Amino acid sequence: MTLPQLYIYRHDRGRRALITLAGEIDPATAPQVRAALERCLHDGITTIDVDLTTVGRCDSSGLRVFLDASRLAAGAHASLRLHYPSRQTARLLEETGSDLLLL
Repeated sequence: MTLPQLYIYRHDRGRRALITLAGEIDPATAPQVRAALERCLHDGITTIDVDLTTVGRCDSSGLRVFLDASRLAAGAHASLRLHYPSRQTARLLEETGSDLLLL
C-alpha cells in the first residue's frame, strides 16, 4: 500500500501568499495543509490564495482544514480563498454550502 502524497508550494509576495497544492487531500495529508495555512497566518500573511488546480481529490478532512483556516484567518483580519477546484472538490464545497465562504 502506498501512502497518498501531497506537495505544498508557497510563494509570498508581500503580505500575500499563494499556496499551490498537488496531490490528494485526505486524513493522511490534511495535517500538512493545516500546518502550511497556519504558518502563513503566523508569518503575518493577510491574503492566502490556495491553488487547487492539481489536487485530484479533497475529502471532508480537507474541507475541515479549509473551513478552520478560513475562521482563523478571519479572526486575524486575513482572508483565505480557494481557486480552481476539481469538479469533485467544487461539488463537495457546493453540497456543504462552503463554496460561499471559500471560493
